Amino acid sequence: MYRICLFFFVFGCACFSAMAQSVDSTALKVDSVIVAVDSVMQDIKKETRQERRTREKEEKERAKFYYKDILKDSTRLAIEHVSRVAWKRSLILPGWGQYTNGGLWWIKVPIIYGGFAGAYFTFDYWQWYYRKFLDEAQYRIDNNNAVNDPDLIGLSLDGIIRIKDNTRRNRDLTILATAGLWGLNVVEAYVTSMLKNRYDMGDDLSLKVSPTFMPSGYLGYQSPLKSQFVPGIKLTFNIR
Repeated sequence: MYRICLFFFVFGCACFSAMAQSVDSTALKVDSVIVAVDSVMQDIKKETRQERRTREKEEKERAKFYYKDILKDSTRLAIEHVSRVAWKRSLILPGWGQYTNGGLWWIKVPIIYGGFAGAYFTFDYWQWYYRKFLDEAQYRIDNNNAVNDPDLIGLSLDGIIRIKDNTRRNRDLTILATAGLWGLNVVEAYVTSMLKNRYDMGDDLSLKVSPTFMPSGYLGYQSPLKSQFVPGIKLTFNIR
């Protein structure tokens, strides 16, 4: 009986000491975690607002250009450079980008400058009439509706003012059309450079014509044969 009591006493002391050690180890781990968090918070607090903004800006720049040199080889970058040069030259001087692209530039450049010449003469035409009706309207307003220009003797003051506004509108539309022609010149140079340097469809399209059957459900009418397929023609192009 004495030995049994001694055994349980020793066993209880051992369990109690083990539990105490586990609690102490857990407390040590918690303390180490708290110390690590405190050190991290101290490091974060050391970074100023200006430093944080600078760091975030650098990270965005690195993320923006990270794949630029990886996905595009030197040939692709050279082709993009040629395309940029073409449209920038046309933006500076109309026709310069077409000359850079080559091909039928000797036809495109006269068309471009012919359009600008036509726009200039059209602008000069409406500007001349605008000044004519404007001067007549100002003279009649200042001189009690007296007529100054004999060509406009049959027009009233309201009619002259209305025609003056119409000629001014047409003159302004001519300016917008000229700016649009300049923009089309830039777009044409860029698109031609893209099609010339990046895409090659080839001269031989190898057109093939062959009979085929098409599902009747895709058609806009019902087949009189009441079948699921109707005869058709298939055209095949080999684009390189």
